[in-house]
Amino acid sequence: MSTDSEIIQRSLGQPRAFAELFDRHAGAVGRYAARRLGPDAGEDILSETFLVAFARRTAFDTSWDSALPWLFGIASRLIRKHRAKEARHLRSSTESMNREEHISAGGLEATIARMDAEISTRELAPRIAALSAKDRETLLLYAWGDLTYEEIAQALGVPTGTVRSRMNRVRTRLNPTRLASRGRDLNGKEGEVDGHFRARA
Repeated sequence: MSTDSEIIQRSLGQPRAFAELFDRHAGAVGRYAARRLGPDAGEDILSETFLVAFARRTAFDTSWDSALPWLFGIASRLIRKHRAKEARHLRSSTESMNREEHISAGGLEATIARMDAEISTRELAPRIAALSAKDRETLLLYAWGDLTYEEIAQALGVPTGTVRSRMNRVRTRLNPTRLASRGRDLNGKEGEVDGHFRARA
């Protein structure tokens, strides 16, 4: 099977080959965008992401076999243009929790599981909404994009240490009592229990 890098390089001479990249990663990018902005805006972000990726494919770092972090980086930058919609979506999620015991599996419930926090979704959603834009984006790439710390760093164009620092800060702000009582350390090592929450292990 061709790597993403090989597909992108082939697409430079055969543009139609880029469709293979869409077939491979549209599902993951689309789901992430939909969770951030809702299904309608998510579809727009998905389309824009691959249009931008196609136009900028010559800039792809061919040392990476997978293009998924690169695609998530493009999607994240486009999502920043829709912050108002994202804020409304989070407020809507908070309101829905007043009527429902749990959020759907496609919503913040997945984040709660990954954060290993024994607090209600009613308490967690406003805390996520209150995070800084950079911290919230890092958290959601981890929880909804299912990226490792290294991949998040590539997607956002920051050092892995910055991602680790943001995730430590996010965990403290989302559940400071539990963090203090357990003193768990997140060191961001890809594929290992440390640096990933329990659901990641």
